[in-house]
Amino acid sequence: MKEIFLCAINNVLSGTCHEDCKFCTQSIKYKAKIQRYKYKDIQTIISEAKAAHSVGALGYCLVTAGKGLDDTKCEYIAKVAYTLKQELPSLNLIACNGTATKEQLIFLKQHGIDSYNHNLETSPKYYNQICTTHTYQERLDTCESVKSAGLALCCGGIFGMGESATHRDELLQVIKELNPNSVPLNFYHPNPALPIKERDITLQEALDIISKTRTLLGMDKIIMVAGGRELLFGGNEAQMYSAGANAIVIGDYLTTKGASSNYDIITLKQLGYKVAKSCDTK
Repeated sequence: MKEIFLCAINNVLSGTCHEDCKFCTQSIKYKAKIQRYKYKDIQTIISEAKAAHSVGALGYCLVTAGKGLDDTKCEYIAKVAYTLKQELPSLNLIACNGTATKEQLIFLKQHGIDSYNHNLETSPKYYNQICTTHTYQERLDTCESVKSAGLALCCGGIFGMGESATHRDELLQVIKELNPNSVPLNFYHPNPALPIKERDITLQEALDIISKTRTLLGMDKIIMVAGGRELLFGGNEAQMYSAGANAIVIGDYLTTKGASSNYDIITLKQLGYKVAKSCDTK
């Protein structure tokens, strides 16, 4: 029986980003109707993490809006991670806080962060069509710093933003070269406030992306279907897992609602899968 890894995310600093990424409701530029708040109370985060862990989440990602880490943000994430590890020592803690230096990443590791998520989003040749306020190279540099800091690298992208099939293949090749431990595959979730108005991808194209990612990265990687999963794969979960996905994000996303955790777990069992109890993919 195949095991599926469960991960949950927590938007601990929301809607305060000054970058212009055309796919992101957290950019203040687009004035999307979302919840915007500064640093979430740590006890609230602990309570939410315990709820996710109780239904089988092995990974827990602490996400902050904004281009990258500054001293205040870095110290806050470190404090949250340290406190969470005291309460839930087995939880694999992931930080997703934008561009970061090796020194900042080492600091987070010292305080309990196990993995760092920094997505490339799209092909280097298409990137300037979706973001102009920072470069692709900055993203690559952060990914390299994650590895040199001794953290596990979580790196993926978003599909369905108007990119070509060639762009999709180019992105997967760059990810392969980085050799991350896990690859989150996101599928664009439209919002009326964003410049990209429609999700430009079919179910079959999405399944092909999962299959290609598994083939390129190998059987020992976590291939996670994340944002947009319910919109694109709802009712087609069996095909999603058969294509090579072995992980999903449960619960809500950054600014959008997800399926209930109970629904996902019931669906897994109905399809003959079980919830993984360990992050070991071997």
